Amino acid sequence: MFSFICKGIIRDRKRSLLPVAVVTIGVMVVVFLDGLMGGMMDNMVRMTANFQTGHLKVMTRAYAADEAQKPNDLALLGSGEVMEQLHRDYPAVDWTPRIFFGGLLDIPDEHGETKAQGPVTGQAVDLLSKGSQEPARLGLEKAITAGHIITQPGEILVSIDFAESFGVKPGDRVTFFGSTMNGAMSFANYHVAGIVRFGNSMLDRGGIILDIADARLLLDMEDAAGEIFGFLPGDKYHNEQAESIKTSFNNQQADNPDAYAPVMTQLMDQDMMRQTLGYTDSMSFFMLLLLMVALSIVLWNAGVLGGIRRYNEFGVRLAMGEVKRQLYRSLLTESLVIGIIGSAVGTTLGLLICLLLSRHGLDYSTVMKNIAMMIDPVIHARITPRMYYIGAIPGILSMLVGTALAGRTIYKRNTALLFKELD
Repeated sequence: MFSFICKGIIRDRKRSLLPVAVVTIGVMVVVFLDGLMGGMMDNMVRMTANFQTGHLKVMTRAYAADEAQKPNDLALLGSGEVMEQLHRDYPAVDWTPRIFFGGLLDIPDEHGETKAQGPVTGQAVDLLSKGSQEPARLGLEKAITAGHIITQPGEILVSIDFAESFGVKPGDRVTFFGSTMNGAMSFANYHVAGIVRFGNSMLDRGGIILDIADARLLLDMEDAAGEIFGFLPGDKYHNEQAESIKTSFNNQQADNPDAYAPVMTQLMDQDMMRQTLGYTDSMSFFMLLLLMVALSIVLWNAGVLGGIRRYNEFGVRLAMGEVKRQLYRSLLTESLVIGIIGSAVGTTLGLLICLLLSRHGLDYSTVMKNIAMMIDPVIHARITPRMYYIGAIPGILSMLVGTALAGRTIYKRNTALLFKELD
């Protein structure tokens, strides 16, 4: 019987093509959106880690208590020794120092007199060390709109909105005014290497980037760092691995009462990331659930309509002596086969699309020009094990339930009505 049903589905395309196509398209959309939403969440985590938190972060306990203020007077001294310990204890992690600071950027005219001044927030990263991953991690090559990235000491990158507001161009000489970590006034002249677009409205209004060696001279922070970022292998965040490293490091410092002793946090502990990701994951699941419910309703109706169109066929088969139970069972088996075929094809197509997106990405920067979010405008879909079965749940069950409801009329047929229809 099963072989007979399969042959009927393949040979009678008018009966099977539409339901198979509906199941295929629906399952493909569910699988694709699951991978797409997962990729968007990965983008958010990656950009937040690259710019703000790292996968792991080491700082002093005093600095951590007022981290939002970026208090460089509480910075980590002897950062070189701490870095050596981190590399020795956790060699798989890429550790890199950073300094966050603020001040005024002075733009002179052609006579060297002050033409304009504006407040800026600065970020110092390791750009000139051999083998540093920081330029790629921050996406500086793609973010440069004019000029080039920092290639030598004494150069600075200026954000695009600030540059447009004050007429700053690559090659200009600017002066930064700020304060050292000890509270003394400091200033230094820099050449503008390039103009950069961060993709975040706050940073684009007044952000600058320096090499960390220049920042240490400027802020009197020799062998010091505000924060030491750690990035897990492949720059991919894994919560369990990060939590294990954090716990191990903090246990080593548990008996040290010094307020300036180093302490480690991980991404989920910072900037309400645990709550944000939990909320985002819940919303993604809710949206996916709504889509699955909508798909279930469509497939349910498809099964009902398919059964209604075949009432005459059911009558003929009953007139020929086929038992109602046998007819109902064959109808359910047929819908099950159609659901399996459509789910398999739809899942395969959805996974193929997600595989292409995971390799090449989808650039939606044109629709994010006015959106102030630190999210990479190129989505790389995430492929997870649940994508292999998530589309099959509505694809098979809904088709089966719809057909079961439509097939109930088989038991309601009577001989008088049957011969009237056949006439």
